[in-house]
Amino acid sequence: MDVHQAIKTKRAVRKYAEESLPQKVIRSILHAGRRAPSARNTQPWHFIAITDPRILKALTTAGPYIDFVGESALSVAILTPPPSETETILFDAGQTAAYMQLRAWELGIVSCLGSIYEQTTARRLLGYPENLYFRIVIAFGYPRSSVVKPARRGGRRQLADVAHRDRWGEPMKDC
Repeated sequence: MDVHQAIKTKRAVRKYAEESLPQKVIRSILHAGRRAPSARNTQPWHFIAITDPRILKALTTAGPYIDFVGESALSVAILTPPPSETETILFDAGQTAAYMQLRAWELGIVSCLGSIYEQTTARRLLGYPENLYFRIVIAFGYPRSSVVKPARRGGRRQLADVAHRDRWGEPMKDC
């Protein structure tokens, strides 16, 4: 699958088959994350690959909208220094999340991002150090259905509605 095709067809999927992921697949997803670019090449992230169903279920209490994590075959906790240390930390975490999701999609694995709000709960479950912050979790798994629904028509704003040329309000006429 080429990158453009992956970007066009990747969807956030929250329903996973009850099937574990092979270790080589998990490693491939994590390797993609570590290859992501970061500001000044700081690579400020650490990953925790979570496959234990009890921990996955318990982790759902660390955020209000992450029940799907409890059904995933793998969830990856992206740990960074606290965002207050530098303005680029969460951008860097997003870059690594995107790389992991695109690699997984290439392998036929679906995913969905979630937000962690309860640091104390998450830290108790995963044991990460006090100097690290956990905001982004990515759930991965094989899709429950053999067909991942294509994008809805009109599901994305048009380029002319979001892109400007040179200055705000100048339309991208040639797009």
